[in-house]
Amino acid sequence: MHFARRLLTAVSLACLLAVPAMDSRLSAAEFNDAQRGEIIETIRQYLLENPEFLREVIQALDQKEQQQQLAQAADAIKENAKAIFRDEKDFVAGNPEGDVTVVEFFDYNCGYCKRSQPDLMALLKQDKNVRFVLKEFPILGPGSLVAAKAAIAAKNQDKYWEFHNALMAHNGSLDEAAVFATAKKVGLDLEKLKADMQGEAVTAQIEDGYRLARELGIQGTPAFVIGDKFLPGAVGLDALTKTVAEVRGSGSCKALC
Repeated sequence: MHFARRLLTAVSLACLLAVPAMDSRLSAAEFNDAQRGEIIETIRQYLLENPEFLREVIQALDQKEQQQQLAQAADAIKENAKAIFRDEKDFVAGNPEGDVTVVEFFDYNCGYCKRSQPDLMALLKQDKNVRFVLKEFPILGPGSLVAAKAAIAAKNQDKYWEFHNALMAHNGSLDEAAVFATAKKVGLDLEKLKADMQGEAVTAQIEDGYRLARELGIQGTPAFVIGDKFLPGAVGLDALTKTVAEVRGSGSCKALC
């Protein structure tokens, strides 16, 4: 759907280039059927002869949309800094007193999130002054929601981090059965876990994550907030390390994190 919208926009722009300039007093309604047919054929021929035009326009649209998303995220980070960085309900890994905070919005069924997991572990290992905040953002179906609720509930048994890493290491999709099988492997009390998952606090935490994601314009996972920087996607260890260094150098985390 997203591609179709971009393509439609690109075609519209192509129309402007392909059709000769008209008197400003004319409108599409003043063309007869034959003229409209000629215009459509002109557009078709133009696009067939210049397919690279569509690629260029779509790339420009992508860049513009990304810039708009980053600008929206920058404002949202400032307005929601406490909820993003210092929500007491969120699990914090790494150094709780670290000078730079890395926040990840993730889904346990997201392949890109699992791909990012080794990069995050490497970052925490090489930089002992990073504070890592995890925010469940289950958007990939019922299994993701079950996994998120179970992970949050596991905090009541002091096994969140162990359970989180086990879920991330799971091969294949996580449905309810797989989630509880993984919970059992890490030593969680399943009866207590299932009961705690039904608590209002668990639901509220997930809803808070959805709200923040909307504010930030997050449309997929993973998505990272590092100080005043927003990084969508599995950006890799180098980008994470570079951004942490930039934020540390700018001191933006002192004001926000």
